[in-house]
Amino acid sequence: MLARLRFSRGCAHTRTPRSSLSLRTQLKKSRPTMHYRAIIFDFDGTIADTLEQTRHIYNQLAPEYGLRSVESHEMETLRNFSLSELLSHLEISTFRVPSLLARGTAMLRERIAQIPLIPGIAEILPSLRAEAQIFGILTSNATENVNLLLDAHGLRSHFTFVSSTSKLTGKAKHLKAIRKTFSLQSTEMLYIGDEIRDVKASHKAGIPCAAVTWGFNSRASLHAADPTHLIDSPHELLSLRRS
Repeated sequence: MLARLRFSRGCAHTRTPRSSLSLRTQLKKSRPTMHYRAIIFDFDGTIADTLEQTRHIYNQLAPEYGLRSVESHEMETLRNFSLSELLSHLEISTFRVPSLLARGTAMLRERIAQIPLIPGIAEILPSLRAEAQIFGILTSNATENVNLLLDAHGLRSHFTFVSSTSKLTGKAKHLKAIRKTFSLQSTEMLYIGDEIRDVKASHKAGIPCAAVTWGFNSRASLHAADPTHLIDSPHELLSLRRS
């Protein structure tokens, strides 16, 4: 499993098992005294504001796949959809997803200089990093894209690693592998993401999750996914480090 992790180090509703519900309840009850040894971030929509560029890239590729474009006024509605609901709404068959993702990732690399950070995120990263032993990124984007953008903003040195998964639904396996690599207890690791699938991956991996409301999915949809923490601004992330 560890061999499948691409590490870059350096400078429909399903029934939740009773055991998972129990763990989630314990995590929520212990929120005020949590002290995370490891903080792992999603990238797109959490650190980098890639949403509009992603829409433009999708619209460039859509005609080649016989798909319709997505207009800007649709985005608020789409923010309420889970990944499976989004694919269904846009009539994207799952077998086309790997090709779309690979080509979109390559096109995003060409536009990396045009992508801004989420306002306020750069200011809080040093404080969070100072208190975490392990500070990483797990993303569906390419590690090269992430490293290029972090380097451009002078932030790469804050992170212990950048890891990517080529599958949109493959994060749970990677979170488990990261936990094993660094010998972490389930309550010692926090994953921070902006999508319903990030929350679901955290639940599946058995670790706490902070869902941020400034990315792709809406606050209401994230709340319904039952994250450990629901965060409305980057500055609020600092409160997760207070014991």
